[in-house]
Amino acid sequence: MANIGSRLESYRPSKAVWLWSCAACVVATIMVGFTWGGWVTGGTATRMASDAADGAQAHMASASCVTRFNHGADAVAQLAALKKADSCERSDIVTKGGGVTMPSDTRPVA
Repeated sequence: MANIGSRLESYRPSKAVWLWSCAACVVATIMVGFTWGGWVTGGTATRMASDAADGAQAHMASASCVTRFNHGADAVAQLAALKKADSCERSDIVTKGGGVTMPSDTRPVA
């Protein structure tokens, strides 16, 4: 009986074994890539980019809102009115005051 080293040296796989080995490697690579490699589909990448753009737009609008609010002529009165209002009315007060509208736009940022 030959040892394992000499048996592996004399082994010649068939074309079917090569084909199924390659197919298994492709499937394993895809599974590892999507599971741990951070790969995403085109639809997921589009959704992620859209979410990031919406978040950046909201962040930019909030920074602009705070700056305009702090430098406004009646900032103290507006702050008092904002603190006095119920939490559900605060967004209406900020929207009516133009706080969620970018300076170069006419519609509020959603």
